[in-house]
Amino acid sequence: MRHQNILVIGGSGFIGGHVVAALARDGRRITVPTRRREAGKRLILLPTVEVVAADIRDDATLARLVAGKDAVINLVGILHGDSKAFEAAHVDLPRRIVAACIAAGVPRLLHMSALGASAQGASMYLRSKAGGEAVVEQAGDAAQPALAVTIFRPSVVFGRDDRFLNLFATMQRWLPLIPLAKADAQFQPVSVLDVADAFAVTLDDDESFSRTYELTGPRIYTLAELVRIAGSYRPGAVGRPRAILPLPDALGRLQAAFLEFAPGPTLMSRDNFDSMKTANIATGSYAGLADLDIVPTPLEQDASVYLAGKSRRSHLDHLRHDAHP
Repeated sequence: MRHQNILVIGGSGFIGGHVVAALARDGRRITVPTRRREAGKRLILLPTVEVVAADIRDDATLARLVAGKDAVINLVGILHGDSKAFEAAHVDLPRRIVAACIAAGVPRLLHMSALGASAQGASMYLRSKAGGEAVVEQAGDAAQPALAVTIFRPSVVFGRDDRFLNLFATMQRWLPLIPLAKADAQFQPVSVLDVADAFAVTLDDDESFSRTYELTGPRIYTLAELVRIAGSYRPGAVGRPRAILPLPDALGRLQAAFLEFAPGPTLMSRDNFDSMKTANIATGSYAGLADLDIVPTPLEQDASVYLAGKSRRSHLDHLRHDAHP
């Protein structure tokens, strides 16, 4: 079955924009709800995409959005918050999405989780992501499943406008020394374009039903290595990363607490610190990009371009490009 009419929840974010572009490239009709239509303005000009102002926290609104769709994609995730916020975003919302899909007869659900999600996870983030997975799996595990579901567990996602490598590159523009908590934490970063392709490829693929995919890149890095890479490619200082000062765990957690409560956007929290206790790398227990015939993009290949500002194309231009063959 070709799933033609798609609802993408969380489609106005960094990953969502690329997923929407990949679906538009396939000629599918996509609806992207957002509380502020302005947040999704870069998607409005993409072919076959409709951005609508809607509050998905309202059950009646969610039911209206889901009605008549062939598939729903849930990309909602938060990195910062208290236990109530994590539960609402990662467990309650998937539960409500599943219920709305079943009530409306929607046959297909793709769900974004996270690498390392576990009910025994070290952080609220990882535990709540596991709770969301359990809700989705339950809908797809029956002898006659109510939904054909697929779950994705990406490592940290990199790409133009990411909030990971770009953050470290920006920090090194202003700080002569980078004090770094959990410098030895392991990551296996995956390209946002590969993640988007995984969603697009599996949407109509019966073989992906009731399966979980770990989405990772070709190489494992420590956090310190990733910070050095970001610094090596920052504008005006190519090849000259700042010195890194690895912090012992006690000081690292203190740094996380300070950044958590500092004014402005949260750069790091104690829960982020706890998440890094678990290696963010493929376990081999699930399928991966290779099973989808997707060759993972090396991080340096993309980072050397977008961190150094070598391309003048805007994010919208890149999404437009991605949406056309």
